[in-house]
Amino acid sequence: MLNKLFLISTVVLVTVLSACAQKQDKKETKQTQEAEQVIAKKKMNWNPLTPEEERVIVNKGTEYPGTGKYEHTTDKGTYTCKRCNAALYRSESKFDAHCGWPAFDDEIKGAVKRIPDADGSRTEIVCTNCGAHLGHVFLGEGFTNKDARHCVNSISMNFVADKE
Repeated sequence: MLNKLFLISTVVLVTVLSACAQKQDKKETKQTQEAEQVIAKKKMNWNPLTPEEERVIVNKGTEYPGTGKYEHTTDKGTYTCKRCNAALYRSESKFDAHCGWPAFDDEIKGAVKRIPDADGSRTEIVCTNCGAHLGHVFLGEGFTNKDARHCVNSISMNFVADKE
């Protein structure tokens, strides 16, 4: 009798645990699908990229120094993310660092996320909105009073001139 009761209890317990595990799997699958839909919806609103833009923005490449169209731009305006159009930098924070890329000593608040490289030698900067690779930030070089240099690939940005 005791063996029979034990066997029945074991079968019931295994059945209940299996049902719970299946419920959890369905819940996790639904959450994963919802997250993928959000990402897909965001991507639908992203600008199409050329292969070279994708090499830099998506695959974290670097454009050749001195080749970017915004390196020497001095017009007043806003630099925006090439992929999602989020405002990143104001022209007032741009300076000539003589490094071969556009340089800024400050970003628009909340627009740029800093991610330390795995080897700890540099800090990558990405668009907070879409994760597009922008370049790297360097601190302590003494170029400006803010003591920061955002070294940004021109190919990662667009420029919107201020209206007069």
